[in-house]
Amino acid sequence: MRVLFFGTPEFAVPSLKALVGEGFDVVGVVTRPDRPTGRHRSKATASPVKVAALAEDLPVLQPERPVTDEFLGQVGELVPDCSVVVAYGHLLPERLLAVPRLGAINVHASLLPALRGAAPIQRAILEGYAETGVTIMQMDAGLDTGPILHQVATPILPDETGGELGIRLSEIGAQALVEALTLMEETGLQPRPQNGERASYAPKLTREEERINWRRGAAEVARQIRALDPLPGAWAECRGGALKLFGARVREGAGRAGEVLGVGDALLVACAAGAVEVVEVQPAGRSRMSARAFVNGRRVEPGEMLS
Repeated sequence: MRVLFFGTPEFAVPSLKALVGEGFDVVGVVTRPDRPTGRHRSKATASPVKVAALAEDLPVLQPERPVTDEFLGQVGELVPDCSVVVAYGHLLPERLLAVPRLGAINVHASLLPALRGAAPIQRAILEGYAETGVTIMQMDAGLDTGPILHQVATPILPDETGGELGIRLSEIGAQALVEALTLMEETGLQPRPQNGERASYAPKLTREEERINWRRGAAEVARQIRALDPLPGAWAECRGGALKLFGARVREGAGRAGEVLGVGDALLVACAAGAVEVVEVQPAGRSRMSARAFVNGRRVEPGEMLS
């Protein structure tokens, strides 16, 4: 099978590597253009998917948006049997979806129709899901609305962060993708439509959603901190600046919401009910550091307030 791969972040790399490793003919890789980085934004940095593609000597296409006639012509010349989309970052127009004879399939990090949208991994933890998974679906013009080809479920582990869950789902998704494409080649797959009445949504997180509300219970606050670890990071205001918090665990404790109850190897902060312990923090403009280093450097003491 001739596969055209669309993807950008690290999350998509295992799927690309799995396709190559299983012998699929990856005729091209589509990813975002290189972006300027560095202090003076003078260095162009390739996406993780581009780096992986070049390591496999695969041809790379980097349109700013995949909608131009020129880009569609390039895709047509590759004659793909199927397009595979993994965290690419753009909705594909219908005329692009129609180019491969088998259409386009997407690897989505939830058990659709639950958690359609851009942030299914973080939202699953935020909302207290016990289970999530990966869906391989046939793409249509909607946002994660296409019929389902294959699904694999997995429990969300106790105290698992968004980053840790993302790594697990990227590996699960890679294997599920290979299984789905193999079945498409050998026996065919019968897609089943999603039940739109059961759909839920996982929109991109806003800055205000990333801010910790200490007037919530400790379990909810701890889920928020874990869901946003490592990126974008849940934050609270400390001495007039943003302080990101990581490594949250629910602990016993009582005090005013946001009050620092204990300092040391961890920072213990009171919530509306119970307390949350964090082991790492990141002050604005600084690198991530241990709670101990932060406490020693800032002379934080019990009784101080985070808001």
